[in-house]
Amino acid sequence: MKKKIIILGSTGSIGLQTINIFKKDKKNFDFLALSTFSNVDKIFKQAKDLKVKNLIINDINKFNLVKLKNKNNNLNIFNSFDDLEKIINKKRIYYSMVSVSGLDGLKPTIILSKYTNNLAIVNKESLICGWDLIKKNLKKYKSNFIPIDSEHYSIHSIIKGHNNSEIEKIYITASGGPFLNYPKNKFKFIKPKNALNHPNWKMGKKISIDSATLMNKVFEVIEARNIFDISYDKISILTHRKSYLHAIVKFKSGFAQFLVHEPDMKIPIHNSIYNNTCTNYAQSKSLNFDIINNLDLRKVNSNKFPTIKLLNNLPGYNSLFETALLTINDYFVNKFLLNQINFDQLINSIIKISNLSIFQKYKKIKPKNVNEIYKLRDYVSLKIKNLGI
Repeated sequence: MKKKIIILGSTGSIGLQTINIFKKDKKNFDFLALSTFSNVDKIFKQAKDLKVKNLIINDINKFNLVKLKNKNNNLNIFNSFDDLEKIINKKRIYYSMVSVSGLDGLKPTIILSKYTNNLAIVNKESLICGWDLIKKNLKKYKSNFIPIDSEHYSIHSIIKGHNNSEIEKIYITASGGPFLNYPKNKFKFIKPKNALNHPNWKMGKKISIDSATLMNKVFEVIEARNIFDISYDKISILTHRKSYLHAIVKFKSGFAQFLVHEPDMKIPIHNSIYNNTCTNYAQSKSLNFDIINNLDLRKVNSNKFPTIKLLNNLPGYNSLFETALLTINDYFVNKFLLNQINFDQLINSIIKISNLSIFQKYKKIKPKNVNEIYKLRDYVSLKIKNLGI
């Protein structure tokens, strides 16, 4: 019997790479559903190629247009992730990939955690804001969770079979973005086009800016704390320009394990599908000893990248403050991309606004449900606008 697959965000970079891996072995898989926000041309091509009958198109205008044009075909076209349960119809899914952007990925993640044997997540917002809700379902429905970000997949692979009591320290690496060696006194002159120029990865605009400010590493540390249930004082960030070494785990036994691979997301995706057992990864390259011999690992300069200091006062559990912090960051990243603030103002605004008491109070509150998280996101956005910033 073919194994059932769902890919949300199938027309984005991660979705496309996931599909390309599955296509090499598609006789063994049945694609139950795909989703896109608005790339209808691409998703229809995917549906034809993979014989998919269920599509989710989130953009309401594109959805309405597609429904009018496709009344007489055999496709089931939906507009909301709320329809996932109808699509799944209590079937057990072998593998689901959630590569949807933003907090909109939380609700489908919660739904899929009930029906999926192997739940692969790239949507960091879900893991940051709603981890406790996801974890509850993973345990209740015996679903296996697989983090796909290269750092977290590396940690996941290294500590498999180990207890947390054996771990002394976890290190995640950061390329440092485009401004690692850029003078701090010139940050105010940085333009969005400069900040989008990541040295190693091809990413979307928002995550590229987060990489430039190092907020992405703040979020990755929060993810690691949540996923691996390990305290913040046991997680550190090291800059590593080449993005070849992704994680180090230091064990109390005296051993330390490193995990290296090319800066290519196909590698963690491929291994998440085949559970690190497949030996025919076609793109595998020889070890790059030039990089290994010069890893150049350094502590982050927190004076240059003060966003890192936000980690010093976070609660040791999943709270609503992470939703506030994520929303504050999104708000100012958008202003920067619109050239309404400069790069220095972007960093300073994130820190200043997140330290306001009206948002700090959420550190004491744990999220109870998805709607509570969504309501807080909307409240925080409105509150910042009302502050006239």
